Amino acid sequence: MNKLLLVDDDHELIDLLKELLELEGFEIQVAYDGEQALSKLNNAIDLLLLDIMMPKKNGIDTLKEIRQKKHHIPIIMLTARGSELDRILGLELGADDYLTKPFNDRELIARIRAILRRSYWFAQKTIGKQSSVFVDLLNLNPGRQEACFGNINLDLTGTEFSLLFLLAQNLGQVVSREYLSQEVLGKKLTPFDRAIDMHISNLRKKLPPRKDLRPWFKTLRGKGYLMVSAT
Repeated sequence: MNKLLLVDDDHELIDLLKELLELEGFEIQVAYDGEQALSKLNNAIDLLLLDIMMPKKNGIDTLKEIRQKKHHIPIIMLTARGSELDRILGLELGADDYLTKPFNDRELIARIRAILRRSYWFAQKTIGKQSSVFVDLLNLNPGRQEACFGNINLDLTGTEFSLLFLLAQNLGQVVSREYLSQEVLGKKLTPFDRAIDMHISNLRKKLPPRKDLRPWFKTLRGKGYLMVSAT
């Protein structure tokens, strides 16, 4: 049974979500601000549902502290409608995805299950079945969800690793944003959804310069992304 931590200062919403998700078979813990969330966070938590607007410590500061401590737990941010800057900042700081309030219950459950399926697939099903992928000095180990450049561990989030691994598996080929969104985030791409673009931007910042001096990715406007093959 997957354990989720719900973090929101809206007690009524938390009660409704807790009841809904428990009916779906999840084990639920709750927190009403960022400080409580950090005190309850441990390795038994499989996913964090994190509101942005909260007292004491807001969602952005909580997310920042979680990622600074190298916690790679999947995080879905809850944002107010129209708060584009909050969504972008959350993705830049390492959130896996976001949902805009008010959201559809079924969409929330589908998004949670998609991220958990991805985590389980890499953690369990690839062990002993899928070998590491190498590009330049980059070594992607799917069993451990670990990306290393030489001897440097890049500390990628689960979503960043999944995106990088998928592009590396299609080295030298264009992969559409629609396909990346469906496979990595488990959702259809909408016209103004920038989640995949922000994750690519984060990867560009985290990946060291290649030994062959080539760029890691090319952006093909209107088509998608391509991971550049070695010379």
